[in-house]
Amino acid sequence: MAQRAQISKISAFEGQEVTIKGWLYNKRSSGKLRFLLVRDGSAIIQCVVFRNDVSEQVFADADALTQESSLEVTGTVTADKRSPLGFELQVKDLKIVQLAHDYPITKKEHGTDFLMDHRHLWLRSKRQHAILRIRHQIIHAAREFFDDRDFTLVDSPIFTPNAAEGTTTLFETDYFGSSAYLTQSGQLYAEAGAMAFGKVYCFGPTFRAEKSKTRRHLTEFWMIEPEVAYFDLQDDMQLAEEFVSHLVQSVLKHRMPELLTLERDISKLEQIKAPFPKIHYNEAVDILKKHGSEFIPGDDFGAADETIISEQFDRPVIVHHYPAAIKAFYMKRDPQEPESALAMDMLAPEGYGEIIGGSQREDDYETLLNRIHEHNLPEEAFKWYLDLRKYGSVPHSGFGLGIERTVAWITGIRHVRETIPYPRLMQRLYP
Repeated sequence: MAQRAQISKISAFEGQEVTIKGWLYNKRSSGKLRFLLVRDGSAIIQCVVFRNDVSEQVFADADALTQESSLEVTGTVTADKRSPLGFELQVKDLKIVQLAHDYPITKKEHGTDFLMDHRHLWLRSKRQHAILRIRHQIIHAAREFFDDRDFTLVDSPIFTPNAAEGTTTLFETDYFGSSAYLTQSGQLYAEAGAMAFGKVYCFGPTFRAEKSKTRRHLTEFWMIEPEVAYFDLQDDMQLAEEFVSHLVQSVLKHRMPELLTLERDISKLEQIKAPFPKIHYNEAVDILKKHGSEFIPGDDFGAADETIISEQFDRPVIVHHYPAAIKAFYMKRDPQEPESALAMDMLAPEGYGEIIGGSQREDDYETLLNRIHEHNLPEEAFKWYLDLRKYGSVPHSGFGLGIERTVAWITGIRHVRETIPYPRLMQRLYP
C-alpha cells in the first residue's frame, strides 16, 4: 500500500509511490493525457494520467472530475524542472471521494460582494492561501519574538466591565442582567500582568463598533499587546521597531513563494530593519504643512495625513508626543511637555497607516483617578485598575499591533477584508 504524502513535502518521496488526498484545483487534457492539478491544503501538484498506464475506469474518473471534487490519487513521484515544486505525480490509481457540482467560484471575474458571500470557498484560492499563510507566519513570528525574550503570555478576557479606548465604540451585551462589553483591547489586563510577571503579552480578538467603511477598518480584529514594567517611552519605541523588523524579516525568510504569488515588491520589504525614524508630533505637523495639507495642529491624524507623513520615509516611522487631549485617559503626560502624552504611533509605509499604538502608562494613583473622572468613566469599573497604582506602582509601557493592518501592509493588498479568514465589517456578518 502506497504511503500518504503531503504535497509540500513531496521532494522527500522522489521515485516512490505515494497517495495524495485532496481536491481538484484545475485540469486540462491533451490526447491520451489528463493533467490534474491537485491541492491538499499545503501546496498544489500536477498529477499526470496517461491512458496506457491506468485502467479504463481510472481514465474515465479523471475525465469526470470537476473543480473542487475531492479525490485520492496514487502514483510515482518524478522530478520535473518545469513544475513550481520541481516534481509531479505519474498516476497509477485514482479514487473519487465526492464529485462537486456547479462550484460557484470559477475562473471568470467575480465581484467583491459575491466573493465575500462565498468566503468559505474563496479561501481555497491561491491568492487567499498566500495571504493567510503570511498571516500565519506573522503570528508565529510575533509569538516567537516575545517568547524568545522571556515574555509571559497572559490572556485577557473578551467580556469586560469597562472601556479601554473610549465609550463610543463599545459593543454592549447583557451579562446575566448586567452590562458587559466586548473588549477593545487587552492592555489594561496586560498592565496587571506586567506588575505580576514583569514582561507579558496578550493576543486575541478585539472589537470596535466603529461606523467606518474604510479599507483599514474591521469591527473585529486581532491585536498582540506587550506590556513591560520599568519601561519608559524610549524603551517602548525600541521594542516596537525591533518587533516589526522581526516580523517582516521572518516573512521574507519563510514565505517568499507566497509574496511572489501576490506579486509583492520585495525590495520595499527588504529595507524594513531597525532602527526606524522617530519624529515628534510637531515635526509631523510641519511635514503636513510643507506638503500643503490643511491639517489643524492639535487634531489626530487622518488616513490621508498618515499617508503623507509615511511617504517621506522608506520604512515605518514612529510619531511620538501626541497632544494629550486626543489620547486615552491612561497615557502618561510628559513632565517637560505637560500638554503632550508620552504616546507613540507607528505608521507603515506605502499608505497603510497606523499599525502600532502605544504609550507609557500613567503610574500615579491620584493622577489616573482624575483622568478617569475627566473622561466621564465610571470609577467603580476601574477600581481594580486603580489598585495597580496603590500596590507597588512602577513606570511601565506597552503597545498594541493590529494583525490585519500589518498583514495588509506586508502582503501589499489594499483592503483588510482579505487579511482575516472571516472578516467582520459594518454590513457583513455572513458567512
